[in-house]
Amino acid sequence: MKVTLILCLAAALCVGAAVAQDNSSSSSQKSAGQDMKDAGNATKSAAKSVGHATTTGAKDAGNATVKTSKKVGNATVDTSKKVGNATVDGSKKVADTTVDTSKKVGSATANTTKKIVHPDSSKSDNSQKASQ
Repeated sequence: MKVTLILCLAAALCVGAAVAQDNSSSSSQKSAGQDMKDAGNATKSAAKSVGHATTTGAKDAGNATVKTSKKVGNATVDTSKKVGNATVDGSKKVADTTVDTSKKVGSATANTTKKIVHPDSSKSDNSQKASQ
């Protein structure tokens, strides 16, 4: 900001000096005092123009920042929703797989327990099936 202000002041002084030279060459009867007034007016005008340009630039930059921030915020919300949905879907799949696996383990455990507790029943079941 300081650099911009210094550059604007330097430009205003240069414009003022150039205007003073142009005016003095067109009328050699102007006094040095009038040249100073003209240079001061030119500097004042240039400073106002620079001030307006700086204000406009700051407003434009602010508006662009707001728009960009809104876009980033919306993209973050959208991405978060997608991640949340994917997490829910993944959790459901894991839960379903866990239930299926638990049923299979339970069934296998029950069958194994029957074989251990009643080892002859499996043979008698086989012999009954063979006799039929």
